[in-house]
Amino acid sequence: MQQLVNGLALGSIYALIALGYTMVYGVLRFINFAHADLLMLGAYAGYFVAPALAPVFGEASYGLLAATVFLAAVACAGVGAGIEYLAYRPLRNRPKLTVLITAIGVSLLMEFGCQHPAVFGAKTRPFPQLLPAEQIHFLGATVSRVDMVIPLVTCGLLMGLWWLVQRTRMGMAMRAVSFNQQAAALMGVNNNRVISFTFALGSALAAVAGVLYSVRASGIDPLMGIRPGLIAFSAAVVGGIGDLAGAVLGGLLLGMLETYVGGLPGVSNYRDAISFGMLVVILLVRPSGLLGRAQVEKV
Repeated sequence: MQQLVNGLALGSIYALIALGYTMVYGVLRFINFAHADLLMLGAYAGYFVAPALAPVFGEASYGLLAATVFLAAVACAGVGAGIEYLAYRPLRNRPKLTVLITAIGVSLLMEFGCQHPAVFGAKTRPFPQLLPAEQIHFLGATVSRVDMVIPLVTCGLLMGLWWLVQRTRMGMAMRAVSFNQQAAALMGVNNNRVISFTFALGSALAAVAGVLYSVRASGIDPLMGIRPGLIAFSAAVVGGIGDLAGAVLGGLLLGMLETYVGGLPGVSNYRDAISFGMLVVILLVRPSGLLGRAQVEKV
């Protein structure tokens, strides 16, 4: 039961990050490798704003967590939209490989640029306590407040994203751009605005995941987003990249697998190898992912 609780919380964080990957890929068919570094920026945004908000909402309270997550998401949404405007938009009509290399360059710039002493520095910083430290004992498991909040936040955001994509005009525009950008433009859709909104939304999701991940972690540093970002990308592929529910399913599966394997004696050091080995097996059996659908392309 304890491993179930830990795996559900960790998998929910991976699912949040994977949702950002799959949002951008679903519209642009493009993997934003700088997405994991936006998680890091979200964590640092929370690190700096939480002490300023504590006198207003109180130390370690749900109000403090909600306000910190909201401001971090707004800040990273602006950064994500700025990255799209400055780095990706000029290359939109270039080959996909050019954009992919640019994304890797932006990721490295953010990771190592933030290690400069004038920015964040390379040392690990302890993250502020945003929730009360009380724990609940349930069926032999010890459940912290953050472990209860994370799955609820993931479920709420998944439902909100589904409503946005399926029930709003912006969601209809996003689906149109995903299907055919030129046809969408001919029908009056502002492609630039839709794509910028998608990047901003995906970056906001990364910031939410960054704050929640940091509450559970021992500290934050400029390279903290590499490992969870890589696992979340694998989760998006396992679930079926481009599918919202698939991203959540893949995140939960990898989070559970990592937690249970990490608790087994003798194989805990190989948990990453086992997780990515499962990715290879799933792609061999079902290349489109668990919930993805194969698409036929004319050549």
